[in-house]
Amino acid sequence: MSADRALVKVRIGSEEYALRSDRPEEYTRAVAEHVDRALREILASGAIVESHKAAVLAALAIADELFQERRVHADMAERLALLSAELARLLPPAKRRSTAAFATPGDDT
Repeated sequence: MSADRALVKVRIGSEEYALRSDRPEEYTRAVAEHVDRALREILASGAIVESHKAAVLAALAIADELFQERRVHADMAERLALLSAELARLLPPAKRRSTAAFATPGDDT
């Protein structure tokens, strides 16, 4: 553990945690607030009373957010690659070779 890691005290649920992170303090607090908010939403639903079960459900909700964002990112990257290949085909032939890195696999450019 390096000495440049900052100690940040945060509250998640009813517990206080001292986190060491090499990220900016504001970032660490924002992440902790996101986890706390997810936990509070689960607890507010009234269905769960055991905090460890609520924590697992909050973790699943956050993991779901992550997976959805990854899917959106992958879809966007695919669309950008297709658009790049389309634009490369519109370039003069001499310019196409320099943009080959942007073409999709199997492209004839």
